[in-house]
Amino acid sequence: MNDDVTAERLAQVVHEGQRTIPDERPLLVCKPRKIESWRIFKIMSEFVEGFDIIRKYGLAVSFFGSARECLNDETYKQAEELSARLSKKGYAVITGGSSGIMQAANKGAFEAGGVSVGLNINLPENQSFNPYLTERFGFDHFFVRKVMLTYASEVYVYFPGGLGTLNELFEIVTLVQTKKIRKVPLILFGKEYWTPFIAFIEKTLYEKYGAIDKKDLELFTLVDTVDEAFEYISQNVNC
Repeated sequence: MNDDVTAERLAQVVHEGQRTIPDERPLLVCKPRKIESWRIFKIMSEFVEGFDIIRKYGLAVSFFGSARECLNDETYKQAEELSARLSKKGYAVITGGSSGIMQAANKGAFEAGGVSVGLNINLPENQSFNPYLTERFGFDHFFVRKVMLTYASEVYVYFPGGLGTLNELFEIVTLVQTKKIRKVPLILFGKEYWTPFIAFIEKTLYEKYGAIDKKDLELFTLVDTVDEAFEYISQNVNC
């Protein structure tokens, strides 16, 4: 009975949402004072369109990293080379679709003749798509985009980045830790950047506070070269 009521309410929300999507969509700030049907409809439509995109690709790798040009040139070249090599091996390459590491990874796949997907986020600062995409989609909601990136791939590669990169890493590490998704290879690329981060997790979270289990330290793998990353992926992705 409850399922029937929920389904009926959902149908009403979708119908009303289709009718009432405003031309100018106000930001969602804190807790909404009322249910905005148009917003629920927009969220649902992003989920449907996002899943329609990622289900096309059987074997995929997601690249994460800074959207800024703040890293040394070698780091971007490594992202491009690893992406190209994986693309030639049959992987679709999926990124956030913007600049920096994302553009480098998309460029590697694109120039290798492979699939290069960008799942971008629509921001007030007008974050643009990079020019190396074979398919693209822009989300209004970060959490919907993050779900798509979480379920898109068989392996996830994290280059140095900012808060967004760390947010995406912790999201997937937590999902694997809690068995909400199957265990997949999570690769941290760049020892100079990631070693202090791993030390914090090991010394503070595990040894000092006991906030995680020892086996949680095995949820990700640290590499420093394209060859290391490529070899690890080749040996640990079984699809």
